[in-house]
Formats: sequence, C-alpha cells, structure tokens
Amino acid sequence: MYKTVNDVDWANWDPVTVATLMFVIKDGQILLIHKKRGFGKGKINGPGGKLEPGETTEECAIRETQEELCITPTGVEFAGELHFQFTDNNSIHGYVYTATGYEGEPTETDEADPLWCSIDELPFEHMWEDDSTWFPHMLEGRPFSARYIFDGDRMLDAVIDLL
Repeated sequence: MYKTVNDVDWANWDPVTVATLMFVIKDGQILLIHKKRGFGKGKINGPGGKLEPGETTEECAIRETQEELCITPTGVEFAGELHFQFTDNNSIHGYVYTATGYEGEPTETDEADPLWCSIDELPFEHMWEDDSTWFPHMLEGRPFSARYIFDGDRMLDAVIDLL
C-alpha cells in the first residue's frame, strides 16, 4: 500500500493515464472550470484530459480546452509535471500548461462550466488538495515536477521539485 512518495519506484513507474491541464492566465485572472462529469466531477480545476494516440501533451492540452470551453489557448507554455499514485493503484502523469490568451469565447459545455478567478483569491477549498502546493510555482513561472500519493481525493504525501 502506498502511504508516502518514497513507497513508489518512480524510476520504473508506468502510469495508467497520461493527461494534461491548461490554465489561461490574463490580467490577474485565471480561467478555471467547474467539472460537470467524469474524473474530478464537482471540483474546480483547469480544462484538460487524457492524451490521445499520436498527439503531444501540448496538443492534448489545447484540444481538451477547445472541447471543454470552446476556446483555443494562445501563448502556450509548459509549466510543470504532476505524478499521482493512488492507493487503489490508479496513477496519472499530468502535464500542466499555461496560456497568456485565447481565441473564441469561454462557453459552458456538457463537461465544464467556465469560471474566471482572481489569482489572489483561488478557490482551493473546491479544488484538488494538491493544487495549493504547486499553483504558486505555476503562477510565478517556475517549472516544477511534483509527486503525490492520494487515497481517493485525500492527499497523503507530496514532494515538489523545481526544474
């Protein structure tokens, strides 16, 4: 059973899922979503989802944002990596991207409801528990690699390294 980050053989870790997150940050605001279905339903997060065969993680982050919010992010930059090991053996390798702008108008879809928040007043109480540990690095432009152990949606352990 995984209880700490050190319980995982990260060198040989093979995640069940590879996924992405995208955060549009503009004029002191960040575009989040209220997740309406699927993994993380009910939580506030960024648009994102599973990598499809043949696409890069950046292409995936852009595609998922298009699908979930009907916008195309612009000024896209890599922000960091998230490695999640769950006690039920689920595991996710996430790639985080930021964007400085977008084309289109953020629109509610079956998957997500857009939500603009001040970067000074993020709703961490409605987000995944790990978000408060790596968001400051993302917002300050410091690339990171973070490893987490989760039991359901409860964080058991975390280690964050700056790249």
